Amino acid sequence: MSWGTPLLLLLPQAARGPRRDGVFALWLTVRVAQDLFADPAPAERAHRRRVAALGHRVSSLTLPPPLKRALTAALGDLERANQMAAAQALSQLVAPAREGAGADAGDALAQAARAARIALRT
Repeated sequence: MSWGTPLLLLLPQAARGPRRDGVFALWLTVRVAQDLFADPAPAERAHRRRVAALGHRVSSLTLPPPLKRALTAALGDLERANQMAAAQALSQLVAPAREGAGADAGDALAQAARAARIALRT
């Protein structure tokens, strides 16, 4: 199961605007992070392109300021293309996700961060 599924399920429930855009941006970010845990991991060049595309897409969304700052920092972590950085990025997005996209989005992101930490141990 995809770590982003709970976020994807929140999208239809969210009203249009910054909250919905925030949930969408979080879902996209979780997808990119989860790909680093795939076997085999994506090629470095492909990953860099995905992170660049994510950054471009996120920059076009209307996001609450705390979430926008946190996503910018997460993109920096994801550029390093390693699993530890991806897990850290997801963990650091939990609080801004709660504030900017709602408690349900924060809980969904906490689940994704927990799944990343578990995947690191295996």
